[in-house]
Amino acid sequence: MTETFFHELFKCYFIAFGVLIGGSLIGGLAAFAVNQPLLTSVEKISESLRIWAIIAAIGGTFDTLYSFEKGFLNGETKELFKQFLFILSAMGGTYTAKAIISWLTGEHIAP
Repeated sequence: MTETFFHELFKCYFIAFGVLIGGSLIGGLAAFAVNQPLLTSVEKISESLRIWAIIAAIGGTFDTLYSFEKGFLNGETKELFKQFLFILSAMGGTYTAKAIISWLTGEHIAP
């Protein structure tokens, strides 16, 4: 069964969201286990995990690069536009997750 474009778009968003939220929380628990500050660690981990969440959501970099190559060299702008929207959707998922983490940890509030 093939998935439609919108199914893939939502999958990219929520995979990136889940990778960032889950990775940050589990990493924070690991930091807490070794006596590091929990909320600060969650915030730092979420910052460094953002690009990996995007890469995980779009299914790796090689498929995307191949689609970009096909779009540029073969003139298939539809594929190029679809890949751009997938990346944009994954970036939206990471931005939403980062905003939730910043809101929950309170790290954006200046002392």
